[in-house]
This record gives sequence, structure tokens and C-alpha cells, in this order.
Amino acid sequence: MFLLPLSRRVSRPLNSIASQYISNTTTSPFPTTSSCPSPPCQCSETPEMPEGFPIDYSKPLNGTMAAYAEQIVICTGRDDWDSRIERENEGDNLAADLKALVGPKGPYHDPYNPISILNSSFPKKLPSTKELYTSTYLLPSFKYVPFVLRNIVSKPTVGDPEICPVPEVTLKALATQYLLPKGQPSRDTEVSSEQKPDTLQDDRSVTNSDAYFAEANDVKHILVLVCGHGGRDIRCGILGPLLRNEFSKVLEANGIRVPTTPPSMQLDNDRDPRKYQEFSKEQLPAIIGEEDNDVIKTARVGLISHIGGHKFAGNIIVYIPPGMKKAGGEDHELAGCGIWYGRVEPKHVDGIVKETVLGGRVIQDMFRGGIRKSGEILRI
Repeated sequence: MFLLPLSRRVSRPLNSIASQYISNTTTSPFPTTSSCPSPPCQCSETPEMPEGFPIDYSKPLNGTMAAYAEQIVICTGRDDWDSRIERENEGDNLAADLKALVGPKGPYHDPYNPISILNSSFPKKLPSTKELYTSTYLLPSFKYVPFVLRNIVSKPTVGDPEICPVPEVTLKALATQYLLPKGQPSRDTEVSSEQKPDTLQDDRSVTNSDAYFAEANDVKHILVLVCGHGGRDIRCGILGPLLRNEFSKVLEANGIRVPTTPPSMQLDNDRDPRKYQEFSKEQLPAIIGEEDNDVIKTARVGLISHIGGHKFAGNIIVYIPPGMKKAGGEDHELAGCGIWYGRVEPKHVDGIVKETVLGGRVIQDMFRGGIRKSGEILRI
């Protein structure tokens, strides 16, 4: 059995599940295995769900992944959030800022390239006292942006404006650099002027967007994202923390280091040192971070907010970094892919690590969908 990629280009906006995509048979398939193997030793028990909140074991999972072109995973350092993450702190948060920009009612919304905005438990790069900044992962672009200036109303008083840009411009630059497509929407279906995004590709108010994110790094470590959004659904709130702990334990047992610190950040010699002048010598090591030297030996496991499908809890996404190799040095068949699984229990974690993370195989009966770095959607 093989995993077939599907083209992301469609003749109408993407607004539901991956089954809307059309076939593209030009890309090589991926290997699969029919079911998750049993764990070799004792693992955590799966708790019973509260009355009225059952897990749905009847519906096939394939194709239930919500379509997206890019995921923004915001590092909040917290394990749970309001039911609607954009309402946290009465709407004073990065998720709300981004949704206002690229969401359905935002000026840069593109119905052909939906953006998924998630909160995560990963710590942000800067110390907690630096509330103007946060950090994000961009997936499947496999980018880590350590410094994103919040879209506050007034300009920050700290730092040079050339180094510490106006927040609104920073978020527009983020959209220009990572979220908006380089090409135009499909011409097969006419899109009204209200639907067409201002792509920012020709927006002269945002120049040299690379300069805003000079510290952005390629992601070279495995990412395991576990839905633990108890504020949205109790099933995810119960299973999420259990699965996070189990993945961390099993990955470590298989020789994969699981740091809890932010990713490393290399400072170029020609980078303006004033950028970091407000931090003490004691703070800088935490800002620069821990080295990620070996892509197959480092993983980060975190909780994320709602991704759809509460009834299929536990829900996880495994992102395998581009260039990852298997233990024997062979190419990893899922390198550069994000693989979604549903109905994951602690007893499945060992099998997912060995089959998918290490073996490059997708487990059929748990598979909800997937995406490649190129944007191609995967389903069986």
C-alpha cells in the first residue's frame, strides 16, 4: 500500500477537508503499514473519557485532516488556552493579530491558501519579561522565527526603529515572506474583488522582508505536535498531556534527545549587536539556545491548540525535517512531510516512533492526512 500525494491547486477555495484536492500522479508514493504494532513493554494506560465525550472509532480517518497551506505554531509557553485562542487576554495576542491579517475577514486572506494558526506549549525565545516579542514555527516551510514583534498599537520604546520595526509592518512582512503564495490564485474560477487577497508581493510599504527575520532558522529537528486543548474539548485535555509525556519517554528511549529549551540560534558576526544590547550576559545563553547538531537525534514535543476532530482524540502531527536520514544513512521517505494521526493512545506511541519517525512509514488505520513542504496534500 502506498501514500498518494495530491495537488494543492484547485478551482475553488479550500474550506473543508483534504478530499477537495485533485489527484496528481507525477510524484512518487510513500510506503505505509496497515496498523500500529503493539508496544514491546508496558506503557501508560488510556483513561476512560467522561460520559457524553466518547472517542469515535467508527468513521474512517483518511481525509479528515483540515486543508491548509501553512501552519503558524505560536510559542506561548502554556499548556492550555481559551476555547478560541484569538480571545485570550481579551484578544490581545499574536493569534488574534494574525487572524485579523490573514483570516477569513482579513485584508490578506487568500481562499486558495488557508492558513492554520495554532498556539503551542513550546517556550518563546525571549525571557518572559520581553512581552513585545514571541516565537513561531512555520510548517511545512520548516522555519523557526525566534523574534516576531507583537502587533501592539504604539511603537515600542526600546531599541532603534531600524532594528525594532513597527509591529504592523513586521506582521505584514511575515505574511509576505512565508504565508502568501508567490503565484496567483487559479483562473479556473473567477474570484470576486472581495475574495482576492492583497498579496503584498507588490506592497511597497513592506520592503526587504528578509531583514525583519534575519534570525529565522531552518528547522532541523523532529516536531511532534499533540492536541491538548482542554479549554476547547475535554478529550484533548485528558489525552494530550499523557501523549506528550509518552512521546518524550519513547523518543529518548530510542536515542532521540528531547530538549525543552528553544531551538539554537546562530548569531552572525555581521549582525547588528544593538539588537541584543538590552539583554544581560546571563540572559544571552537562553536567547541563543541549545545546539541542534544531529537532525535524527533531536525532537521537540509540545501541546497545541485545536486542529479539528475532537472525537478522534488523541490527535497528533509529526513533522519530519527535510534532509533527515534513517539510522543506516538511507533517505527518509517522509523527510519534509507533516503526518496527521488520530485516535492515538499511549500504547500507539512506540509504534509511531518506530514506524513513522524512524522507519519512514505511514500507519494506515490512524492516518488523517498529511502535507509535504511543497504544499502537496497526502492521503491514502
